[in-house]
Amino acid sequence: MTVFKFQTRLNLVELLGRRACTVAELLDGLREVPGMSIYYHTHRFLQQHHYLSPEPPNDFAFWVTGSLGLDALGERLASVDTVRFRSIRALRDKLAGILAEFLDGGRARNTESQEGEEFHFMSARTFVLPTPYEASNLAEFAEVLKKVSINSIYFHVFEARLRLEKAENDFANWFEGIGEDRLAREISRLDPYTMTLEGLRKNLIQMVSRHVED
Repeated sequence: MTVFKFQTRLNLVELLGRRACTVAELLDGLREVPGMSIYYHTHRFLQQHHYLSPEPPNDFAFWVTGSLGLDALGERLASVDTVRFRSIRALRDKLAGILAEFLDGGRARNTESQEGEEFHFMSARTFVLPTPYEASNLAEFAEVLKKVSINSIYFHVFEARLRLEKAENDFANWFEGIGEDRLAREISRLDPYTMTLEGLRKNLIQMVSRHVED
């Protein structure tokens, strides 16, 4: 049977040297920065505050609301359902479309952030690292889920599917590969953005454990 080898990742955050003071500048930057910058600004809060309540705003929505005072636009950006997107390109296009539509409407085009409250585009270099953990069956998998770091679970569930543009997350792919199709479908239907990362760990353990018992 194929062995699942758990990996983890470390991020080195980079300041890109590009900033925005207006919605138009935010749109220009969003269209031009590397894809990893889009990923960083839509997932940063989730990674850094994994014990807090789920569905945090992305950085774009947070800045538009807090620094520009454009609440309606901020709500539209915050309402983008990240789990629906299979690539960073598609997510970028959706966010850019919302900003472009706002600007085309001529609303608050000249609204500018105060000095010191500009949006600074950032990115991150990701280093994928092996862990000592692996599993060859569902029982072992459930036990390893209790031990691995949150960073490992995050990598296999979030980064594998969106940043690395795999069809599904690594866990669902492995379950399907070992003939656990029903469990794979359950994992695929799980919305990881609606729970904390520790909540995600508990849900995954429960789901895998139920199939061990079956």
